[in-house]
Amino acid sequence: MQSTKRQWLGAAVAALTAVTFAGHASAQNYPERDVTAVIQWGAGGGTDVAMRGYAPYAEEALGKKIILQNKPGAAGVIGANFVLQQPSDGYTILMGAEPQALYRVMGVAEFDYSEFTPINIAAVANTILLVTKPDAPWNNMQDLLSFVQANPKKVKQYLAGQGTVPFTMNAMMSTLTKFETINVPFDGDGPAIAALQGGHVDIGFIASGAAIEHVKAGRLKALAVVDSKPYQGIAPVTDAPSLKGITKYLPWGSWYGVFVKKDTPEPVKAKLVAAFKKAGDNPQYRKLMEGRGTTMLNISGAEAEAFIKKFQSTTAWLYQGAGAAKKNPADLGIAKP
Repeated sequence: MQSTKRQWLGAAVAALTAVTFAGHASAQNYPERDVTAVIQWGAGGGTDVAMRGYAPYAEEALGKKIILQNKPGAAGVIGANFVLQQPSDGYTILMGAEPQALYRVMGVAEFDYSEFTPINIAAVANTILLVTKPDAPWNNMQDLLSFVQANPKKVKQYLAGQGTVPFTMNAMMSTLTKFETINVPFDGDGPAIAALQGGHVDIGFIASGAAIEHVKAGRLKALAVVDSKPYQGIAPVTDAPSLKGITKYLPWGSWYGVFVKKDTPEPVKAKLVAAFKKAGDNPQYRKLMEGRGTTMLNISGAEAEAFIKKFQSTTAWLYQGAGAAKKNPADLGIAKP
């Protein structure tokens, strides 16, 4: 009996050792097949544009295809949660954006980026435009603000999920002046831009990466840039006297990055970090992003972690001050900026 028990234990140990060795060997040989990248937002939005331009250069460095899948919904929760349910082997990665840093603050999910390792934060779109359809009756921020305040709940405004650019811009505005609109939700900038062009929505705050080409082509009209100085001939929102105080929140912008589950093997993380770092250094990709008003970051590791924490702190406490936070940031251990 003892002999049989020893044999069984020996076999179990051998099997476990074999599995561990196989897993280690697999990580060392990564990638052995194509990689799936889940984009949290819909096609045509800022994250989608940034990541679709990014992936081909990372493919060159990895030596395998990166298959892009859009899984929008619930402010990106659906896509992020999908990745969390997959094996921690680096074959399903997340191409995410800033709202996930705020999920717990907004009460939309019990996780945030603390469940992930940032492989690379590619860029920050800190040039945000307020856009409308070309034949709209307003030509600048003050025109619109005067109309909205004289006609509350008449103007239809694009709103995405909690933590997004439109949501955050509304929070900023609400701390400075009255801005009562009808909020119309969309799963990302792409569908919202189509709705703006079709006149189904009147205005929207959209990162320049997704909107600027439409403005240049005359498919959208830019009323203002969320800044204190002009951008490509577009006047700043601070031209409206009641919005001069918005500068205390700036610079602020959406950002785009690549993430894997925290417990992904280190050799896999290292290969992904190297591949996306090389992609971020590609001159063609940098030209694409900078031409859309986006600031390249191309950071990973401790630098990326620090960037996320700073963004999380600034925005979470902005929401708390505007009455938009569902949970007090202090209760979540988020320090004041």
